[in-house]
Amino acid sequence: MRRKWIVGAVAALGVAFAPAATSLADTHRPPAAPVAIAAKSCAGYVKATIGGETKCLRRGQYCAVAYRKQYRRYGFTCSGSPARLH
Repeated sequence: MRRKWIVGAVAALGVAFAPAATSLADTHRPPAAPVAIAAKSCAGYVKATIGGETKCLRRGQYCAVAYRKQYRRYGFTCSGSPARLH
């Protein structure tokens, strides 16, 4: 009887501390390489920052009407239904 109680207690402690061990392991991961972010190429497109994100723009693509002024900065107009770049 005593052996079952000890085995149960050890199993309960293992379950209780398992999430803490995995969360600590996740915090010590090395940061993502910034090279992948900076390497975005827009061959044949216009590289632009729209809504805080880097985009590759070309005529005929869908656009967000809320960012019309930002598209104009790069020489495009956003109009139509559905909204597309012109």
